[in-house]
Amino acid sequence: MNLIIKITTLACAILFSVSCESSAKKNKKEANSNVTDQLVKLTHEELQHYEVAYFASGCFWCVEAIYEDVIGVKEVISGYAGGNEVNPTYEQVGRGLTTHAEAVKVYYDPKEVAFGTLVKVFFGSHDPTTLNRQGPDHGAQYRSIAFYSNEGEKKIIEDYIEQLTKDKVYDAPIVTQVEKIEKFYKAEEYHQDYERLNPNNPYIINISKPRYNRFKAKYPDLLKKGTH
Repeated sequence: MNLIIKITTLACAILFSVSCESSAKKNKKEANSNVTDQLVKLTHEELQHYEVAYFASGCFWCVEAIYEDVIGVKEVISGYAGGNEVNPTYEQVGRGLTTHAEAVKVYYDPKEVAFGTLVKVFFGSHDPTTLNRQGPDHGAQYRSIAFYSNEGEKKIIEDYIEQLTKDKVYDAPIVTQVEKIEKFYKAEEYHQDYERLNPNNPYIINISKPRYNRFKAKYPDLLKKGTH
């Protein structure tokens, strides 16, 4: 019995060591300069030509990396949404001291990708049946939320959930919240493009990359050519 307890304790310790919050605490700046040079960012003015969508499905490093590689997506910003506090910080959100969730703001060209496809990406890249949890990350700050900006988007989300439920895609009920986006706060700069800039981070290697690869295997046709 003592051996089982020790093994369980060790497993929990390892799991926590690669959680989103613990990885961020260890090092805020592990950026690989070679990767940095390859990133091309659109200006604020250029981004205004595109539509926006918002999603929350666990650690925003993972979510951002997936959406960045979806055809028609022009930019993805990591941040916080779904709560009431003004100007939340990662320290507050990560510790569960706010009502916000880690979220992403997706700029996309509707001529290249439909909102419904982005919803498909959302549900296809995380487990929407786990309440306040994704992988090793626990807490309401990691809850599943599909945000909408208008009634049309709301209907698309709700219809898709209804279809997933009807088709019994999951073994458990979907617990994703469907909420109108009220305010999105951009996260600290070191969180932006985190997966690409920190490829050797333990969390990226053990959690984020496998999550990305699972999605890639399911929907390769939705990803841009030459994606990682």
